Amino acid sequence: MAKQKIFETAIQPETAVLVGIILPNEREEKEQEYLEELAFLVDTAGGITKAVFTQRLSHPDRATFVGTGKLDEIKSYIDAEEIDIVVFDDELSPSQLRNIERELKVKILDRSNLILDIFARRAKSAQAKTQVELAQLQYLLPRLTRMWTHLERQRGGIGMRGPGESQIESDRRMILNKIALLKERLKAIDRQAETQRKNRSQLIRVALVGYTNVGKSTIMNLISKSDVFAENKLFATLDTTVRKVVIDNLPFLLSDTVGFIRKLPHHLVECFKSTLDEVREADVLVHVVDISHPTFEDHIRAVNETLKDLGALDKPTITVFNKIDAYRSEEHQHGDEMDTESRPTSLEEFKSSWMAKHNSPAVFISATDKTNVEAFRKLLYDTVVNMHTERYPYDNLLY
Repeated sequence: MAKQKIFETAIQPETAVLVGIILPNEREEKEQEYLEELAFLVDTAGGITKAVFTQRLSHPDRATFVGTGKLDEIKSYIDAEEIDIVVFDDELSPSQLRNIERELKVKILDRSNLILDIFARRAKSAQAKTQVELAQLQYLLPRLTRMWTHLERQRGGIGMRGPGESQIESDRRMILNKIALLKERLKAIDRQAETQRKNRSQLIRVALVGYTNVGKSTIMNLISKSDVFAENKLFATLDTTVRKVVIDNLPFLLSDTVGFIRKLPHHLVECFKSTLDEVREADVLVHVVDISHPTFEDHIRAVNETLKDLGALDKPTITVFNKIDAYRSEEHQHGDEMDTESRPTSLEEFKSSWMAKHNSPAVFISATDKTNVEAFRKLLYDTVVNMHTERYPYDNLLY
């Protein structure tokens, strides 16, 4: 008797095309950077990017975001290639979302919705799950009408409330009630977290901040000798992780926080502000930068803007330029600040570069290769011990 073969059906990843527009005040290269980041988001969500469409416009089309000709071009491609999803690089209005979905007849996502999907996959703690659910409902609320387009034909004329409209109102009330419940739940979780932070107030608190996927969790594991989840994906860390660290007899608290990103949905920032209390209440910030990324300067600006929104930009900050092992000088364009001849190629040149001068105090490391990590430990130790001495001048601990 022949052996019975068992075939397992593998789930095929969804295929996607990306769509972005280039406005008059934007360079084409900048939009390409955004779309490359969007492709990384699709990859993080488990999809595969098959094509990218861009269009230069004076402003987004009110009805379909892109022009009708470009939409026809996208439709021809997705029909020929059997594409599953179309992802737009900017947030779509409810009417744009409805119109595009009607024309293309596939799943339509915008950048905000994609980020929310990734956050939903990554959330582990009760706080993160509650924050993500709240952000999803706030995103969904103004877009309810597109879910009930199949009932449009049943609506009456003037003064007649069709079943579609009444169902939308019913759903809206349910969502508003759920949002209120989630906000109350978050307040309770925040009170518990605040009590925990007060119990740790005797120790200096250091918070790792930075753009997403710059190596914060790897550095956290390196310094604290813990096992925080680290992965080469965007938003690998959503939940704030706090560890007690001891360097040369000096104890302090080190926290790893959610990474920032350009074009982060505003309602998502609002929902996660409680998670970022560790940043607001930290004594020292360690701003981790992926120096190997071609646009790391834009990342620095994006992080600083978010820190400003949180009221944490003026805190004492150590800038850690990570991934020097992967740095390629020819991939970076620094304008007038540094010409080709002065681009660093060694650790000593990094230390004397404009990056070190403009972001003092700064240190250049490779967390993966553990290059120059001891210099980072010493800088961190010196910063914390000076702050501890100022705060507790009569402390008997010897450092």
